[in-house]
Amino acid sequence: MSSPKCRKGHLSFKAGYSQAGLRLLTTTAIVGLSSLAFMPLSVASAQQTTSRVSTARTFNIPSQPLASALNAFGRQSGLQVTLAAATSQGLRSTAVNGTLEPQQALAQLLSGTGISYRVSGGTALIGSPTAAGGSGGVDASGATVLDPISAFGSGPLGAGEIEISSEDLKQKNPANIADVFSGEPGISVGSSLPMSQKVYVHGIEETSLAVTMDGGRQNNKVFHHNGTNLIDPGLLKAVSVDAGVAPADAGPGALAGAIAYETIDPRDLLDADGFGGFVTSSYNFNSDTVTTGVSAYGMHEGLEFLGYFNFGKGNDFTAGNGKEVEGTSTNLLSGLGKLAYEFESGDRFEISHDRINDDAPRPFRANVGSISNPKPWEPRIRDYTLDRQNTVFTYTDSTPEGWWDPKLLLAYSKTEVDLPIFPKPGAGVPSTYDAIGTSDSFNGKFENKFSFDIGNVIAGIDFYSDKAELEDLYDPGAEKARNVGIYAQARLEPWERTRLSFGARGDNQHFTGTTGDEWTNSGFSGNVSGEYDLIEDLLTAKAGYSHVWAGIPLAENFIINPNWDYGQGPKPVTADNYILGLEANYNGFTVEGSVFQTDLDDARAPRFRADLGIAAHDVRSRGFEIGGGYNWGDGYFKVKYANIDVEIDGKPADSDVGTYLAAPAGQIITLQAIHTLTDWGVTFGADAEIALDYDDVAPGSKPLKGYEVFNAFVEYVPPERPNLTLRAELKNIFDETYSDRATYGQEFGNVTPLYEPGRSFILTARATF
Repeated sequence: MSSPKCRKGHLSFKAGYSQAGLRLLTTTAIVGLSSLAFMPLSVASAQQTTSRVSTARTFNIPSQPLASALNAFGRQSGLQVTLAAATSQGLRSTAVNGTLEPQQALAQLLSGTGISYRVSGGTALIGSPTAAGGSGGVDASGATVLDPISAFGSGPLGAGEIEISSEDLKQKNPANIADVFSGEPGISVGSSLPMSQKVYVHGIEETSLAVTMDGGRQNNKVFHHNGTNLIDPGLLKAVSVDAGVAPADAGPGALAGAIAYETIDPRDLLDADGFGGFVTSSYNFNSDTVTTGVSAYGMHEGLEFLGYFNFGKGNDFTAGNGKEVEGTSTNLLSGLGKLAYEFESGDRFEISHDRINDDAPRPFRANVGSISNPKPWEPRIRDYTLDRQNTVFTYTDSTPEGWWDPKLLLAYSKTEVDLPIFPKPGAGVPSTYDAIGTSDSFNGKFENKFSFDIGNVIAGIDFYSDKAELEDLYDPGAEKARNVGIYAQARLEPWERTRLSFGARGDNQHFTGTTGDEWTNSGFSGNVSGEYDLIEDLLTAKAGYSHVWAGIPLAENFIINPNWDYGQGPKPVTADNYILGLEANYNGFTVEGSVFQTDLDDARAPRFRADLGIAAHDVRSRGFEIGGGYNWGDGYFKVKYANIDVEIDGKPADSDVGTYLAAPAGQIITLQAIHTLTDWGVTFGADAEIALDYDDVAPGSKPLKGYEVFNAFVEYVPPERPNLTLRAELKNIFDETYSDRATYGQEFGNVTPLYEPGRSFILTARATF
């Protein structure tokens, strides 16, 4: 097995809680949460309760195409709006002005359209047009809607689209990014350590996708032994994935699709002006790990603020084989701050900053348990410090007029990895020294949405200035890239039962190598996708295609070589994506399937050697997904299956050649079931992931073994105290010894892969006020 040259590290982690101390802290936290939940309402809580009696807001929404009017309503009301397929086609809204309850404003906006709606859990659910004289209409007084449509959504998702909502995240209660994507067999997350987890969509590594956090560009190839984007899932309110075909406004570099992470806002937690907060604490018995999060937030006359801190401490976890996995302890601190102000004119300004720091001893190669032939002078573990931060400023207009619906975004993201390097002993060579790898990006965009009777067009310009730098005793160096792009994306309903999305972007990139040599390249990207209801409200066909030009990606920091021979320069990376699918829905039953293919051409994968700075590979991922489920109102059941074949240069992918490119995938089955006893406040559920044996491996590699993992949970929200949530989870019930399919090194005989935790019992308590 070959391996890229590795270096770097710093800062030791020695402090830890004793087992008894951890349990005492957890018990104290849970008792404190329970006391908080059952104690009399504080003044702040009483004020909040009073404020919720009246949730009136000031609305100023001119008459306009219904789709754009509902967008404005969502911004001004603070509600999320879901719109059934074809609902807005050819319709205009009624003007809404004045201080109204959101439900009254929505009723007034929809008056005369014959469209039904309901408001539930912070979401306005917009149904389909009703027949004349039907009972689904509403009046402007905000009267209760009769016979509302019971199941709403945005219609079938587009080709390759995956949406993980705030409700999905609540049910999953994710502890790491792998939990966020559980239940999606087409998305794998390698490694059991949050700091070394990487996301693979259809087997393609996330650095070939346009990844954003609150709209800010994230593309952090710092060190191949740690993850690309360390994210605290406690910050998230939603995640959307475009698998393969991504729109032009997803940003540059969407070679194999896009991932958009969105963090929580005060408007997600409060119905109107007021103040609130929450405290949450969990205890994992497998590793004696305590994780505690505290948040405070408020809204007052256009001003919004939110502060959130989360910290975790714990020991190494035990795998299913009963052995402790060295270097898996927890020492994590994360936070999110948001400040926004919306003027009476509708101009809204918001700034957010999130940061996460992981500082603990890790396996020498943090994505590998161990190797059988390490260099004699290397320790088994070394101290890693990983710090990621993201700052985003946005301007929007919550009262757009006509074709003026602008958005301005400026963002800065930075990821730093600090670790010790252990060079081969020799005369005059230090036994160890520190090295620091830093990737950062200053990026932004200005765009405007033009709304029409049949949909809208978003057009804009974006830019990024990225840098990858290594501070090293012997081989310091840096690469830089600057890019300016112009784009437009149309989303239309030109005919009944038909939805189209098509767009294009042009990019100009200026790349600077470690030697100071510079290259300028330009390219064009285009996409088209659509859905057609073969049988209205029953059967939908989907298709999509994209060609993407992404310029020259920066190299990983820790293999940067100041002496690379770039020759005529690295080639820009391009990709072609194809997807076809069908989805059927009937009386709560859903059946869906799709076939897909992604081709990456000249995907840059440099190694440290001087002549490998422009090394590149061709990557192909293809396969199919099928799934089905049933939703009975108080619960649902889902089963999905993915069969994914990944090749690099025409050969089966392996996780070493595929560093920053792709990983073996194979066949994955997921199952999920959840049911809520509403009157009792009890929700219980279970899920499973089954990976079949994978034999289509590269020559000389060993087959990957399959595994079966089952999890279950029960959650209780006392009906008389809805501000308290108690949850118990049992993960890996049957104590399976396994590594996630996307985890590095399973096909190599000299690697013990990083195992997932064995049976884990987790208790969580959450109180809001």
